[in-house]
Amino acid sequence: MATKSKLRDAAVKIGTAVGRADGTAHRAAYRAAKAAHIAREELVELSKQVESLKKQLQKSTQKLKSALK
Repeated sequence: MATKSKLRDAAVKIGTAVGRADGTAHRAAYRAAKAAHIAREELVELSKQVESLKKQLQKSTQKLKSALK
C-alpha cells in the first residue's frame, strides 16, 4: 500500500506541474495577443497621422509654389 500512495503522490505532483505550466503558457499567449492588438491599433492611428501630414505638406507646397510665382 505504501508504494501506491507514493505513486499517487508522484502523479499528483506531475499533474500539478503540468497544470501550472499550461496556465502560465495560456497567460503568456493572452498577453502577447493583447499586446499585438494594441500595437495594431497604434499602427493604424500612426498611419492616419502620416496621411494627414502628407496632405498638409502637399497643401503647403502648393501654397508656396503659388506664392513664389
